[in-house]
Amino acid sequence: MTDEKITVEETEEQSNNENLRPKPPARLAPRGIRAFTVCRQADESGVSGDGVVIEGCVLATGQAIVHWLYPPPRGSIAVFDSYDDFIKVHIAPHPKNGTIITFEDGEQKRYGMPEPKEEETPTE
Repeated sequence: MTDEKITVEETEEQSNNENLRPKPPARLAPRGIRAFTVCRQADESGVSGDGVVIEGCVLATGQAIVHWLYPPPRGSIAVFDSYDDFIKVHIAPHPKNGTIITFEDGEQKRYGMPEPKEEETPTE
């Protein structure tokens, strides 16, 4: 085993390495919004009704903003640290509601109800 000594120059080079220096934060936060609606087949609580009861969006930061369409005329707005937090609080605890969340690109997530069966294509 040999003792390798690090020279003063090598130490200075390592300590001045740009990768070690803290970086200022990016000038802007991430961008992008993904919109969705929440449609309930039933209303277990009897408060907000069925049908489309929420419009919302997920920001690029992962935060979720939801606009309850009840009570009229303006409803109310809530901000969640994440989309998953919104689901844990308002969707998952109420499986009897049969909730469908539809994103602007057509993707759907279903809670408390079976996934739709894909239509069988006839064989020739």
